[in-house]
Parts: sequence; structure tokens; C-alpha cells
Amino acid sequence: MNRKVFIAFCFFMILIIMLGCTRNTMRDSSNQNNTDENSENMKESITEGTKKYRSFILDNVLHSKTLGEIHYNVYIPDSYDGSESYALYITLPGYQGLYFQGVGKNIETEDFGFRAQKYNAKMIVVAPQLNDWDETSAKQTIELIEYFLSNYNIDKTRVYASGYSGGGETMSLVMGMRPDLFTAYLQCSSKCDGDYDLVVKNRTPVYFVIGENDEYYGSGPTEEAYNRLYKLYQQEGLSKTEIDKILVLDVKDNNYFESQGIYNQHGQGGGLFSNDKKIMGWLFSQKKQ
Repeated sequence: MNRKVFIAFCFFMILIIMLGCTRNTMRDSSNQNNTDENSENMKESITEGTKKYRSFILDNVLHSKTLGEIHYNVYIPDSYDGSESYALYITLPGYQGLYFQGVGKNIETEDFGFRAQKYNAKMIVVAPQLNDWDETSAKQTIELIEYFLSNYNIDKTRVYASGYSGGGETMSLVMGMRPDLFTAYLQCSSKCDGDYDLVVKNRTPVYFVIGENDEYYGSGPTEEAYNRLYKLYQQEGLSKTEIDKILVLDVKDNNYFESQGIYNQHGQGGGLFSNDKKIMGWLFSQKKQ
């Protein structure tokens, strides 16, 4: 190869390398633009609240394309920076805490979200404020949970839920649809509106607690739900010992309330149950294997 041909060959190779680098730079820039755009879209899907009540940021909104605006209050520990997985707890309120009752009414009138913080310092607490206790609200709850699972570093072996009164009806629907999302569920002073089959299939632990003379529901529907689940587990071949580990019925007698100066088992039951270490301790001691 003579000198002129060699120089021309080298120049050609340098040109190819430079073009390749340019394409890679353009590709990297395009990918970065796409990442920035996706990040911006993610930010736009949430409107963050600007006010606080105690440790909660109030009235955040997840904008769902299919389910509309999903309002929620949230407690995120100051220690959370995304480098370590945190537990997640979702608490659904009774009628007095629904969104139309006023922003933050759920956490103003119920202690579940605050008491939960005492059991695990590394836990995000989400307190949705939905519009009712029907199927749409159940689907909104699922979408909100999935948002947190996708956008926060969540320990999926420690995802807990509770529902009080009407919130229990909604959460029972959620459990009938997606029990796989949860480590355990606590139902207080309520009744089951959801299906049981998936709960049994997933072996999701459930704790039912209610007053024996609950003025709104009575204890009958809760006992029926427990008995139905118990029979389904028996049909699956589980022993009594195995069932008792994942299914609890706790019907509180009159003395439980009256000894604490309470005579309205439904309206004030949530306050007692959220402060009961045995009940709340059961929930937060559960962990998926």
C-alpha cells in the first residue's frame, strides 16, 4: 500500500469513528430526553399537597386516566431517601372520613395512621380519602397502592391494610380483587362485600374485630365472613393450627367497651381498636415468606 492510499484509508476510518460517536451522542441525548419526559409525565400524574396535619401531607392527588382524581394524605418518614425499602400501610376510614366530609377528616377523626407509626419507624402511611365505599373506590385504592409500589422503594413483604366501618367494606372489595398486594389485612367494625376465593388462594392473613353489639352492622356479618373463609381453608386441607395463624375472629364483648368508658361500640370502636396493642401488633407483625 503506497503512502497516498494509506493516508486516505486512515482518514476514512477516522471519519467513520467520528460519525459513530456523533450517532451515539445523539442517541444518548434522545434517551436522556425520553427519560426527562417520562420523569416529567410521572410528576404531572401527582399533585402534591401543600398543607400538613401533624405528620401527614394533606390532599395529594393521583390523576388517573381511567378513574379520575384519587385524593390521599400521606406520611413519609424523614429518614426515607429511597436507598432502603420501607413498609407500606394503607388505612381506609369510615363515612366521617370520606373526601366530601373535608380534607384530612379521616386522619382528624381516626388514629390508625398515627398509631401505626409506633410499630415501624420505617413505614410509609397512606390514608386515602375516597368518595364512597363501592367498586370504583376499591379500584382507586388499588391504583394508588400500585403507584406507591412502582414509585417508592417498598418492602413488598410488608404491605399492610386496614379498613374501618365503610372503609372496611371498600377494603374487602380490594381484597377480593388483589389480595396478592398485601401482607395482611385488618377489618374493624365492618362487613365483607368482596369475594373470598383469591384471599384463600393467596393465604392472605385477615383479622376481623368488631363489637358483639355493634350498632351499625351487628357482629353477624363478620362472623359469617369468618366462618365462610374458615370452611374454604378447610376444603383446601389446612389444619386448625394453620388456619388460626392466618385467620382471626375477635368479637369484643360489652365489658371490653364499658371498662374503657365506651358505650357506642361502632362509632367509638375504631378509637379503641387502633389503640389496642394486640390488634395492631398482630397486623404489623405479619411478613410474607
